[in-house]
Amino acid sequence: MAYDVIIIGAGPAGLTAGIYARSKMMSTLILESGSVGGQLVALYPEKGIHNYPGYETVQARKLSDKLYAQAESMECEIKENQKVTDIIDGDQKLIVKTQDAEYEGKSVIIAIGMGEFTPRKMEAPGEIELEGKGISYFLPLKEALVGKKVVLFGGGNSAIEMAMVSGQVAETAIVHRRPEFRADEINVKNLNESEVKQYLNTNVKSFNGTDKLTSITLIDGDKKEFEVPADLAVINIGIKSDLGVLSKWGLDLTENGLIKVDWDMSTNRHGIFACGDVVDYEGKYKQIITGCGEAATACLAAYKFVKKPYWA
Repeated sequence: MAYDVIIIGAGPAGLTAGIYARSKMMSTLILESGSVGGQLVALYPEKGIHNYPGYETVQARKLSDKLYAQAESMECEIKENQKVTDIIDGDQKLIVKTQDAEYEGKSVIIAIGMGEFTPRKMEAPGEIELEGKGISYFLPLKEALVGKKVVLFGGGNSAIEMAMVSGQVAETAIVHRRPEFRADEINVKNLNESEVKQYLNTNVKSFNGTDKLTSITLIDGDKKEFEVPADLAVINIGIKSDLGVLSKWGLDLTENGLIKVDWDMSTNRHGIFACGDVVDYEGKYKQIITGCGEAATACLAAYKFVKKPYWA
């Protein structure tokens, strides 16, 4: 069987593409290398999302679950733990290879986010030794934070949102090496109105402890050193992504190593479209809602490519 469309990636963009594909009655297969939810759930499952239309605030995991349930209700076929290794041109179709299977599709939509990724490290003394012993790159479940002293590192939206979650149940501080945050103004406003302590224009000198983290030595803008007690340090200063597979798939990439797309999300390869964080163009704004909008555009382009309606 050749599916009308095979979607690679089951994050918000991939699931949205599936929902739109089924609304066009296209036979749809979604392949996910890990678990449904993508980066949203892997990195920030407890994070509150405040800028997704229709929700005043929604937990990242719950938003993913809603999209998953909607895609399933529309009869998208979804397969987890299927890492795509190659996309090969066939006879009027595309062959999508995974580690243990092959699938045939009349079109493909790539929505793999940032691909395989690892959190960026601060490379400070004690970080490697205390990883898993009080140093983490992901925020644990809220119940695990109760009564602890938590220090977050980062200046973007996700770091502040994690600090706000932690601040509900634990004594929490956030450290940023710049004099001001780069996060959205609404998140900074909420942080300023919270009880989360802020250390701006401050760097880490060392993470301290033997069997577990006990404190962190910081250096402020005046080069003054001081120590803060900590049971948990959560480092959120970005991720290193591995998207090397894209060049193997024969796709044209931008200087940032992301997929180059046209206005309709089409790539240089016939029948292959892309959406979400994996694509790049001038003015690109990486947000969940942006990826979902691109998914709708990519799906319509794939529909025109496969079904060739008279109005297209």
